[in-house]
Amino acid sequence: MNNSNIKILLNGLIKENPTFVLLLGMCPTLGTTSSALNGLSMGLATTFVLLCSNMAISLLKNLIPDKVRIPAYIIVIATFVTVVEMVMQAYIPALFNSLGLFIPLIVVNCIVLGRAETFAAKNNVFKSMLDGLGIGLGFTSALTLLGVVRELLGTGKVFGFAFYPESFGILIAVLAPGAFIILGYMIALFNKIRKSEQQ
Repeated sequence: MNNSNIKILLNGLIKENPTFVLLLGMCPTLGTTSSALNGLSMGLATTFVLLCSNMAISLLKNLIPDKVRIPAYIIVIATFVTVVEMVMQAYIPALFNSLGLFIPLIVVNCIVLGRAETFAAKNNVFKSMLDGLGIGLGFTSALTLLGVVRELLGTGKVFGFAFYPESFGILIAVLAPGAFIILGYMIALFNKIRKSEQQ
């Protein structure tokens, strides 16, 4: 893999991280990260959809008329979201019920549609696959990290492992206001680290 391909892959993790830099996909970010497992699962589901839809749109880009490209992209994305939804419902129903409405909402997630429009429609299949994987892993890492912090502060557990008694937990961390507060601190920390590396 050459340097430009590595750059595309790493772009979504740091430079264009959808959560910490671009501030996209805030609805699932705040809604599903009350636990590390939910954050990881939502991130992986979105990564699958990003990867598959980017590749499909890159393959079909010359066949889709310009006037209907956005509806066509949404149909492609919705197809892969339906696959994720059906697989989760069949094999991991408890997790599917936990994530609830956020799985079908991947269809209108601006991260997925944005990458289809700005990258997949203008690049080849391999580069589109790398972009989808990079952006997806960036989103997954952000959601998982936010879920770890919220779950640890709120319940004293991470992925089911207890670090301290739940009675010592800070309840607000697992509630909606806690999601905003913790995300704000994490964005500030991420930006501080990025600026210090650029100097």
